[in-house]
Amino acid sequence: MSELVRSSIVDRVAVIEIDNPPVNALSAGVPEGLAAAVERAQQDASVRALVVVGAGRTFIAGADINELERAAWGDDHALPDLHGLLQRIEDGPKPVVMALHGTALGGGLEVAMAGHYRVAVPDARMGQPEVNLGIIPGAEGTQRLTRLVGVEKALDMCVSGKPIAAAEALESGLVDRLIEGDLRTGAAAFAREMAVRRGAPPKTRERTDKLGTAVSNAPLYAAGRELAAKTRRRLEAPLAVIGAIEAAASLPFEEGCRREREIFVECVRSEQCKALVHAFFAERGASRVPDVPKDTPTRDIATVAIVGAGTMGAGIAMASVNAGFRVILIDTTERALEAGMGTIRHNYDSSVKRRRFTPEAVAERVARIRPQVGYGGCEAADLVIEAVFENMALKKQVFAEIDAVAKPGAVLATNTSTLNIDEIAAATSRPESVVGLHFFSPANVMRLVEIVRGRATGRPVIATAMALAKRLGKVGVLVGNGPGFVGNRMMFPYMYEAQFLVEDGATPEQVDRALTSWGMAMGIFAVDDMAGLDVAWRVRRELRQFADAGGRRPLVADRLVEAGRLGQKTGKGWYLYGEDRKPQPDREVIDLIERAAAEAGIHRGRFTDEEIVERTIYALINEGAKILEEGLALRAADIDVIYMNGYGFPAWRGGPMFYADRVGLPAIHAKVAAFHREFGDRWAPAPLLETLATQGKTFNAAERGQTPS
Repeated sequence: MSELVRSSIVDRVAVIEIDNPPVNALSAGVPEGLAAAVERAQQDASVRALVVVGAGRTFIAGADINELERAAWGDDHALPDLHGLLQRIEDGPKPVVMALHGTALGGGLEVAMAGHYRVAVPDARMGQPEVNLGIIPGAEGTQRLTRLVGVEKALDMCVSGKPIAAAEALESGLVDRLIEGDLRTGAAAFAREMAVRRGAPPKTRERTDKLGTAVSNAPLYAAGRELAAKTRRRLEAPLAVIGAIEAAASLPFEEGCRREREIFVECVRSEQCKALVHAFFAERGASRVPDVPKDTPTRDIATVAIVGAGTMGAGIAMASVNAGFRVILIDTTERALEAGMGTIRHNYDSSVKRRRFTPEAVAERVARIRPQVGYGGCEAADLVIEAVFENMALKKQVFAEIDAVAKPGAVLATNTSTLNIDEIAAATSRPESVVGLHFFSPANVMRLVEIVRGRATGRPVIATAMALAKRLGKVGVLVGNGPGFVGNRMMFPYMYEAQFLVEDGATPEQVDRALTSWGMAMGIFAVDDMAGLDVAWRVRRELRQFADAGGRRPLVADRLVEAGRLGQKTGKGWYLYGEDRKPQPDREVIDLIERAAAEAGIHRGRFTDEEIVERTIYALINEGAKILEEGLALRAADIDVIYMNGYGFPAWRGGPMFYADRVGLPAIHAKVAAFHREFGDRWAPAPLLETLATQGKTFNAAERGQTPS
């Protein structure tokens, strides 16, 4: 018997348990062990029914992603093939009951749907999330799911990739009964109940009552494509899965399975699948810090004090109470606190309207936030997060004040997005307890946190920060200390190159349209307006970015700030904004750009979208190579995680460094070198880019150091 699958017989029911921690993935040995256990139980005369259950905290959470990665890169032997297992389960003469707890996702749900019946605990969740990896269900999942829940529900589940709760699964027909109390006991009782029914147990593949007709299904497919275009922009798999569901509804089961397989193989070999699988492993890998092992002790955190009740502080407060922490929200005046709490209540009201939270849940969260003028109560905090304006003098003052009141052992964190962590830490008597926690706005929504390691930051503090990010439901990426860290340092050349483009003849609207058409979530000028032009203005001065008069500097951004055009918050920046906050081109800005260019003697021309994308995205890539060379990021994949989760870089392109690898570093280097000849030193190729291009290597295959410095 496989060690991954074991069986026992309880009162004539064979209980088959899958035990492949941590999530019972369908890696090598599990399908074979399950098939053998099912075959033995079906042939055992003492057995009347079978129950399949997962050990530990879940049923089968899905396929082995390592095998999917090998398949994406051309290994035919890694292509999953569960047909024999599913057929053996479904064709057995004795009823097979799948007992679900935790999650049954992807291949796990496909195995469950081959059972004759499914039961689940009330908090179980089921789904087909394959589109998130650029593929479709490839083990007859679209064919059985459509037969169990109908075309409309199958489309919703497969296009969105979102799991559904057990109650919804029961209502839709995916699950036959919910089990209160012990799952195994309840599932075995249900199995015995089904065993006394006359006739062969029902086969999912033979069901046709929910398949609809071509006429009734046509508007459902159209709605599914509309949903995919709206919510899964530029992704190929959500559209591909609709084709597989159409096959389920219109073809015999065997033919539908063949069509599903064809579509699956097309998807798994696509560039999008390669990129999305890279994104999956990159995010998983970001949690590993070579010199901070898993057993590094962490500091307990129950109470979080947040200094600054502005937009960022309010968002961090929401993220903290959502994770179960108590929060002390600190500012200098009652008025500032009232504004901060007003922002929090407004955001929660929106969540209630969207049914993300109940009013009772919101009330409980808000009750755990204590507004406080001054540092009273700060001595009780296990973690203090500073979230004041991006000004070094102010931040040093705040940290000196925090240091005087915070208890020994408290973690002191700054939310600075650009400034020197070591200089901030030097204002305290405990620099080993100081770390950067660079949240992204809105902090209650955005998944990324750059965890900035100062020269003195202790390993337990880093481990605590990484664990905190996970508890907050965010992706924590460790970065080194340098101006702008990783994300914003790369953003500067990207943003300024876009501004040079409009001075050279493009328009903000054209640049933004080119970038969003290429895949970016927002255009750079819309991003600048959303963040506030005064924020970038303040950073330029704090970092003295253009103190050297020898290089080219952007001409228009400062003039917009001086004119009071700060972006969305003032109703005008690079664009004009109405109540709907949608950007509208503004002739006044175009005139200002043209005047500034004329005064500087800049010849204005025309640009294609391809030229715009190359000058902006390649600026990102070249700066990313410099960051890797300097050791500010542990690995190229960490940069990809930062840009996909914090800056709207399309995950289906895998992040800027992975995208560069796929274009080919020789081609990237050649274009950067051409820009260097045309535009000067700001385009000097990064030495690492030049080296890897010459050697025919890639960023993601290059090992660059061990610890961000």
